[in-house]
Amino acid sequence: MRKRFMTFPISALTVLFFFSLPAGAQKSTPVDPDDLEVHVDGWNRPLPRMDQLPKNSAPAPKHDISGTWEPAEGWRNGVQAQGAYNYPMDGKHPLPFTPEGEKAWKEHKYGDGYGSYPLSEVNDPFKMCDPIGFPRIDLHDLRAIQVVHTPKKTLMVYEYDQVWRSIWTDGRDFPSITEPRWYGYSVGKWADDYTFVVDTTGLDERTWIDNAGRPHTKDLKVREEFHRVNRDVMQLTLTITDPKYYTMPWKALDKYPLRLQSDSFDIREMVCSESEAEIYNKEIAEEAAAEQKQKKLEKEKTK
Repeated sequence: MRKRFMTFPISALTVLFFFSLPAGAQKSTPVDPDDLEVHVDGWNRPLPRMDQLPKNSAPAPKHDISGTWEPAEGWRNGVQAQGAYNYPMDGKHPLPFTPEGEKAWKEHKYGDGYGSYPLSEVNDPFKMCDPIGFPRIDLHDLRAIQVVHTPKKTLMVYEYDQVWRSIWTDGRDFPSITEPRWYGYSVGKWADDYTFVVDTTGLDERTWIDNAGRPHTKDLKVREEFHRVNRDVMQLTLTITDPKYYTMPWKALDKYPLRLQSDSFDIREMVCSESEAEIYNKEIAEEAAAEQKQKKLEKEKTK
């Protein structure tokens, strides 16, 4: 038997996710993957809570961030529906926009958080299953990441939207002529024995920086610093630099903690399907938008 779980993000993005579980992996009462207290991997195996993890950890290996990582405070902690973890849309964390940057941001109609727009007005590119892109893959629904080192590059495989990034580590610089990419061009190096630094450029302007519609230009530069604290914990700092839209660099993540999972951990499948998105738009999003419009009309009549 195959059990299919469909998750509708609270942002009302038109995304449906499929989680296929082999028959032998299920018990008579399967664990719900969306349970707030219990998280399971792709074989329906419950993962330990933070209070079940070892109190003491071994030292970190040098020049090595390989393995599968998830948010240290629990997988739900990576779901940043209201925008970047350090700059959520709550009315309390304004960004250093330039006038041009603020104008571009106001053209992006996001569906969550402070000042969000009605469903009928949301123009999120991920709504139509465009690739979520970078750095948004780090800043929205950050879940499992599998890191693999090879002699010339480091590969990062993401659970969310089932994508990967290639980070070149053979000393090359960025290409002089680039075509925009959803995930850009990335080069990495070791700043010290335990800190892997990744710089990314060449990002497609159609992507949003985060779920709150923060915009960027073709000159966006993103720096990730993966600092391995010990064997089981790694901190991720992500800095945005785009002088045309922001008056200064800003840290979307600042020492955000990730924890190492077992080497038998299986990353679940989370895919944006265009056909399922169409169904969601027609049966849920459009109906919700119509209800919002009707309520607005009724409210205006009572004035």
